[in-house]
Amino acid sequence: MELYYKLFEVLFPVFFVIGVGYYLGKKDPKINTKFITDFAGNVGTPAMIFYTITTTGITLDIFINYFFYAIVIIAGFSLVGLFFLFILKKDMISELPPLILPNTGNMGIPICLFAYGTAGLGVASAIASVIILFHFTIGVFLAKKEFTFNIVFKNVPTYAILISILFLYFNLEVPKFLENTTFLLTYATIFLVLMSLGIALTRLKVRSWKDAIILGLVRVIIGPFIGFFLIYSLNLSGFAAGVLLIQSAMPSAVLTYLVGSMYSSKKVVDSVSSIIVTSTLMSFITIPIIVFIALKYFI
Repeated sequence: MELYYKLFEVLFPVFFVIGVGYYLGKKDPKINTKFITDFAGNVGTPAMIFYTITTTGITLDIFINYFFYAIVIIAGFSLVGLFFLFILKKDMISELPPLILPNTGNMGIPICLFAYGTAGLGVASAIASVIILFHFTIGVFLAKKEFTFNIVFKNVPTYAILISILFLYFNLEVPKFLENTTFLLTYATIFLVLMSLGIALTRLKVRSWKDAIILGLVRVIIGPFIGFFLIYSLNLSGFAAGVLLIQSAMPSAVLTYLVGSMYSSKKVVDSVSSIIVTSTLMSFITIPIIVFIALKYFI
Protein backbone atom coordinates (compact mmCIF):
# COMPACT_ATOMS: atom_id res chain seq x y z
CA MET A 1 0.00 0.00 0.00
CA GLU A 2 2.89 2.37 0.76
CA LEU A 3 4.19 1.95 -2.79
CA TYR A 4 0.79 2.83 -4.27
CA TYR A 5 0.63 5.92 -2.09
CA LYS A 6 4.10 6.92 -3.28
CA LEU A 7 2.98 6.40 -6.88
CA PHE A 8 0.03 8.73 -6.27
CA GLU A 9 2.34 11.32 -4.70
CA VAL A 10 4.61 11.21 -7.74
CA LEU A 11 2.03 11.39 -10.52
CA PHE A 12 -0.81 13.49 -9.11
CA PRO A 13 1.06 16.86 -9.16
CA VAL A 14 2.21 16.31 -12.75
CA PHE A 15 -1.14 15.20 -14.15
CA PHE A 16 -2.98 17.86 -12.12
CA VAL A 17 -0.96 20.74 -13.60
CA ILE A 18 -1.35 19.27 -17.10
CA GLY A 19 -5.08 19.17 -16.38
CA VAL A 20 -5.05 22.83 -15.35
CA GLY A 21 -3.44 23.69 -18.68
CA TYR A 22 -5.99 21.58 -20.57
CA TYR A 23 -8.83 23.35 -18.75
CA LEU A 24 -7.40 26.79 -19.55
CA GLY A 25 -6.88 25.79 -23.18
CA LYS A 26 -10.48 24.63 -23.50
CA LYS A 27 -11.82 27.69 -21.70
CA ASP A 28 -9.86 30.10 -23.90
CA PRO A 29 -8.80 28.52 -27.23
CA LYS A 30 -6.94 31.72 -28.11
CA ILE A 31 -4.78 31.73 -24.98
CA ASN A 32 -1.28 32.83 -25.97
CA THR A 33 1.51 30.46 -24.90
CA LYS A 34 4.28 32.31 -26.75
CA PHE A 35 5.50 33.77 -23.46
CA ILE A 36 5.91 30.26 -22.00
CA THR A 37 7.76 29.04 -25.09
CA ASP A 38 10.11 32.05 -25.12
CA PHE A 39 10.69 31.92 -21.37
CA ALA A 40 11.31 28.16 -21.29
CA GLY A 41 13.63 28.17 -24.30
CA ASN A 42 15.74 31.19 -23.42
CA VAL A 43 15.63 31.41 -19.62
CA GLY A 44 13.84 28.57 -17.84
CA THR A 45 15.37 25.54 -19.53
CA PRO A 46 18.97 26.83 -19.38
CA ALA A 47 18.46 27.66 -15.68
CA MET A 48 16.94 24.24 -15.03
CA ILE A 49 19.83 22.48 -16.79
CA PHE A 50 22.40 24.42 -14.77
CA TYR A 51 20.64 24.00 -11.42
CA THR A 52 19.85 20.31 -11.77
CA ILE A 53 23.29 19.35 -13.05
CA THR A 54 25.45 21.44 -10.71
CA THR A 55 23.54 21.42 -7.41
CA THR A 56 21.95 17.96 -7.10
CA GLY A 57 25.08 15.99 -6.28
CA ILE A 58 25.73 14.23 -9.58
CA THR A 59 29.35 13.87 -10.68
CA LEU A 60 30.90 14.44 -14.07
CA ASP A 61 31.22 10.66 -14.52
CA ILE A 62 27.51 10.13 -13.84
CA PHE A 63 26.59 12.95 -16.19
CA ILE A 64 28.76 11.60 -19.01
CA ASN A 65 27.54 8.02 -18.48
CA TYR A 66 23.86 8.90 -18.59
CA PHE A 67 24.41 11.38 -21.39
CA PHE A 68 25.86 8.44 -23.35
CA TYR A 69 23.08 6.06 -22.26
CA ALA A 70 20.52 8.51 -23.58
CA ILE A 71 22.27 8.54 -26.96
CA VAL A 72 22.20 4.73 -27.04
CA ILE A 73 18.48 4.74 -26.26
CA ILE A 74 17.83 7.29 -29.02
CA ALA A 75 19.74 5.04 -31.43
CA GLY A 76 17.42 2.19 -30.42
CA PHE A 77 14.39 4.42 -30.88
CA SER A 78 15.67 5.34 -34.34
CA LEU A 79 15.94 1.74 -35.54
CA VAL A 80 12.46 0.87 -34.29
CA GLY A 81 10.99 4.12 -35.62
CA LEU A 82 12.47 3.67 -39.08
CA PHE A 83 11.08 0.14 -39.24
CA PHE A 84 7.51 1.16 -38.40
CA LEU A 85 7.59 4.27 -40.60
CA PHE A 86 8.72 2.05 -43.48
CA ILE A 87 5.93 -0.45 -42.82
CA LEU A 88 3.32 2.33 -42.70
CA LYS A 89 4.80 4.01 -45.80
CA LYS A 90 5.47 7.26 -43.97
CA ASP A 91 8.15 9.90 -44.49
CA MET A 92 11.07 8.09 -42.83
CA ILE A 93 13.02 11.31 -42.33
CA SER A 94 10.64 14.11 -41.37
CA GLU A 95 8.30 11.93 -39.30
CA LEU A 96 11.06 10.29 -37.26
CA PRO A 97 11.57 13.03 -34.57
CA PRO A 98 8.44 12.28 -32.46
CA LEU A 99 9.53 8.63 -32.27
CA ILE A 100 13.13 9.30 -31.19
CA LEU A 101 12.75 12.45 -29.06
CA PRO A 102 10.63 11.77 -25.95
CA ASN A 103 9.21 14.38 -23.60
CA THR A 104 12.00 13.98 -21.04
CA GLY A 105 11.91 17.67 -20.13
CA ASN A 106 8.27 18.73 -19.73
CA MET A 107 7.08 15.44 -18.22
CA GLY A 108 10.15 13.34 -17.46
CA ILE A 109 12.04 15.75 -15.21
CA PRO A 110 9.15 16.54 -12.82
CA ILE A 111 8.14 12.86 -12.58
CA CYS A 112 11.73 11.86 -11.77
CA LEU A 113 11.93 14.70 -9.25
CA PHE A 114 8.86 13.53 -7.36
CA ALA A 115 9.93 9.88 -7.62
CA TYR A 116 13.57 10.18 -6.53
CA GLY A 117 14.09 13.68 -5.18
CA THR A 118 16.91 16.02 -6.16
CA ALA A 119 19.29 13.14 -6.89
CA GLY A 120 16.86 11.81 -9.50
CA LEU A 121 16.45 15.31 -10.83
CA GLY A 122 20.16 15.53 -11.67
CA VAL A 123 20.25 12.25 -13.59
CA ALA A 124 16.97 13.10 -15.34
CA SER A 125 18.49 16.38 -16.49
CA ALA A 126 21.60 14.64 -17.82
CA ILE A 127 19.32 12.54 -20.02
CA ALA A 128 17.07 15.46 -20.93
CA SER A 129 20.05 17.58 -21.96
CA VAL A 130 20.79 15.08 -24.75
CA ILE A 131 17.22 15.35 -25.99
CA ILE A 132 17.39 19.16 -25.89
CA LEU A 133 20.58 19.13 -27.95
CA PHE A 134 19.08 16.70 -30.43
CA HIS A 135 15.93 18.80 -30.86
CA PHE A 136 18.01 21.64 -32.24
CA THR A 137 20.45 19.51 -34.23
CA ILE A 138 19.12 16.18 -35.46
CA GLY A 139 15.50 17.28 -34.93
CA VAL A 140 15.93 20.32 -37.17
CA PHE A 141 17.98 18.32 -39.68
CA LEU A 142 15.24 15.69 -40.01
CA ALA A 143 12.41 18.24 -40.20
CA LYS A 144 14.23 20.52 -42.61
CA LYS A 145 16.27 17.79 -44.36
CA GLU A 146 19.17 20.20 -44.13
CA PHE A 147 21.67 20.81 -41.33
CA THR A 148 23.12 24.13 -40.21
CA PHE A 149 25.28 24.96 -37.20
CA ASN A 150 23.64 28.38 -36.88
CA ILE A 151 20.72 26.83 -35.01
CA VAL A 152 23.09 25.14 -32.55
CA PHE A 153 24.94 28.39 -31.87
CA LYS A 154 21.65 30.24 -31.28
CA ASN A 155 20.39 27.57 -28.88
CA VAL A 156 20.77 28.96 -25.33
CA PRO A 157 20.40 25.55 -23.56
CA THR A 158 23.53 24.37 -25.40
CA TYR A 159 25.59 26.97 -23.53
CA ALA A 160 23.93 26.02 -20.26
CA ILE A 161 25.05 22.42 -20.77
CA LEU A 162 28.63 23.49 -21.56
CA ILE A 163 28.81 25.79 -18.53
CA SER A 164 27.38 23.06 -16.30
CA ILE A 165 30.01 20.59 -17.53
CA LEU A 166 32.76 23.11 -16.72
CA PHE A 167 31.42 23.44 -13.16
CA LEU A 168 31.46 19.65 -12.79
CA TYR A 169 34.89 19.23 -14.39
CA PHE A 170 36.59 21.82 -12.19
CA ASN A 171 34.45 20.89 -9.18
CA LEU A 172 33.41 24.51 -8.74
CA GLU A 173 31.05 25.54 -5.98
CA VAL A 174 27.94 27.31 -7.26
CA PRO A 175 27.52 30.74 -5.62
CA LYS A 176 24.47 30.77 -3.35
CA PHE A 177 22.80 33.65 -5.18
CA LEU A 178 23.11 31.75 -8.47
CA GLU A 179 21.82 28.53 -6.92
CA ASN A 180 18.81 30.32 -5.43
CA THR A 181 18.03 32.12 -8.69
CA THR A 182 18.22 29.01 -10.86
CA PHE A 183 16.24 27.09 -8.21
CA LEU A 184 13.32 29.51 -8.53
CA LEU A 185 13.51 29.52 -12.32
CA THR A 186 13.65 25.70 -12.39
CA TYR A 187 10.43 25.17 -10.48
CA ALA A 188 8.67 28.01 -12.30
CA THR A 189 9.67 26.40 -15.59
CA ILE A 190 8.44 22.96 -14.54
CA PHE A 191 5.03 24.41 -13.70
CA LEU A 192 4.76 26.48 -16.88
CA VAL A 193 5.85 23.75 -19.31
CA LEU A 194 3.49 21.21 -17.75
CA MET A 195 0.65 23.67 -18.07
CA SER A 196 1.62 24.46 -21.67
CA LEU A 197 1.57 20.73 -22.42
CA GLY A 198 -2.06 20.62 -21.27
CA ILE A 199 -2.88 23.65 -23.43
CA ALA A 200 -1.14 22.04 -26.42
CA LEU A 201 -3.31 18.92 -26.08
CA THR A 202 -6.38 21.08 -26.76
CA ARG A 203 -4.88 22.32 -30.03
CA LEU A 204 -3.10 19.35 -31.57
CA LYS A 205 -5.31 17.22 -33.81
CA VAL A 206 -5.25 13.58 -34.93
CA ARG A 207 -5.59 13.12 -38.70
CA SER A 208 -5.18 9.36 -39.02
CA TRP A 209 -6.15 7.45 -35.90
CA LYS A 210 -4.90 4.07 -37.11
CA ASP A 211 -1.36 5.20 -37.92
CA ALA A 212 -1.26 7.52 -34.92
CA ILE A 213 -2.28 4.75 -32.52
CA ILE A 214 0.33 2.36 -33.92
CA LEU A 215 3.12 4.93 -33.75
CA GLY A 216 1.94 6.20 -30.36
CA LEU A 217 2.12 2.65 -29.01
CA VAL A 218 5.62 2.29 -30.48
CA ARG A 219 6.69 5.41 -28.59
CA VAL A 220 5.30 4.54 -25.15
CA ILE A 221 5.69 0.74 -25.17
CA ILE A 222 8.85 0.02 -27.15
CA GLY A 223 10.64 2.87 -25.35
CA PRO A 224 10.55 1.24 -21.90
CA PHE A 225 11.67 -2.10 -23.38
CA ILE A 226 14.72 -0.38 -24.84
CA GLY A 227 15.33 1.20 -21.44
CA PHE A 228 15.04 -2.21 -19.72
CA PHE A 229 17.43 -3.74 -22.24
CA LEU A 230 20.06 -1.08 -21.58
CA ILE A 231 19.65 -1.33 -17.80
CA TYR A 232 20.16 -5.07 -17.73
CA SER A 233 22.85 -5.11 -20.43
CA LEU A 234 24.95 -2.65 -18.42
CA ASN A 235 23.88 -4.08 -15.05
CA LEU A 236 22.61 -0.69 -13.86
CA SER A 237 20.87 -0.40 -10.52
CA GLY A 238 19.54 2.05 -7.98
CA PHE A 239 17.59 5.26 -8.48
CA ALA A 240 19.64 6.25 -11.56
CA ALA A 241 18.47 3.10 -13.38
CA GLY A 242 14.91 3.97 -12.37
CA VAL A 243 15.29 7.45 -13.80
CA LEU A 244 16.63 6.00 -17.05
CA LEU A 245 13.62 3.69 -17.28
CA ILE A 246 11.13 6.46 -16.59
CA GLN A 247 12.73 8.80 -19.11
CA SER A 248 12.71 6.10 -21.80
CA ALA A 249 8.94 5.71 -21.29
CA MET A 250 7.99 9.32 -21.99
CA PRO A 251 5.64 10.18 -24.88
CA SER A 252 6.67 12.24 -27.90
CA ALA A 253 7.92 15.75 -27.14
CA VAL A 254 5.67 18.67 -28.09
CA LEU A 255 8.80 20.47 -29.29
CA THR A 256 8.95 18.10 -32.28
CA TYR A 257 5.67 19.64 -33.42
CA LEU A 258 7.00 23.18 -33.02
CA VAL A 259 10.20 22.37 -34.93
CA GLY A 260 8.24 20.47 -37.59
CA SER A 261 5.81 23.35 -38.09
CA MET A 262 8.79 25.58 -38.87
CA TYR A 263 10.48 23.32 -41.42
CA SER A 264 8.21 20.48 -42.62
CA SER A 265 5.19 20.19 -44.92
CA LYS A 266 1.65 20.36 -43.51
CA LYS A 267 1.14 16.63 -44.13
CA VAL A 268 4.20 15.79 -42.03
CA VAL A 269 3.24 18.27 -39.31
CA ASP A 270 -0.24 16.75 -39.08
CA SER A 271 1.30 13.30 -38.66
CA VAL A 272 3.72 14.54 -35.98
CA SER A 273 0.82 16.20 -34.17
CA SER A 274 -1.15 12.96 -34.26
CA ILE A 275 1.71 10.95 -32.74
CA ILE A 276 2.17 13.49 -29.94
CA VAL A 277 -1.52 13.41 -29.03
CA THR A 278 -1.92 9.62 -29.04
CA SER A 279 1.39 8.89 -27.29
CA THR A 280 0.64 11.50 -24.58
CA LEU A 281 -2.86 10.15 -23.97
CA MET A 282 -1.52 6.58 -23.84
CA SER A 283 1.22 7.65 -21.44
CA PHE A 284 -1.41 8.51 -18.82
CA ILE A 285 -1.88 4.72 -18.63
CA THR A 286 1.65 3.47 -19.29
CA ILE A 287 3.61 5.95 -17.15
CA PRO A 288 1.98 4.91 -13.84
CA ILE A 289 2.93 1.29 -14.65
CA ILE A 290 6.54 2.23 -15.46
CA VAL A 291 6.90 4.46 -12.40
CA PHE A 292 5.47 1.66 -10.24
CA ILE A 293 8.09 -0.75 -11.61
CA ALA A 294 10.85 1.83 -11.17
CA LEU A 295 9.92 2.53 -7.55
CA LYS A 296 9.58 -1.17 -6.75
CA TYR A 297 12.81 -2.46 -8.28
CA PHE A 298 15.14 0.54 -8.66
CA ILE A 299 15.55 2.43 -5.39
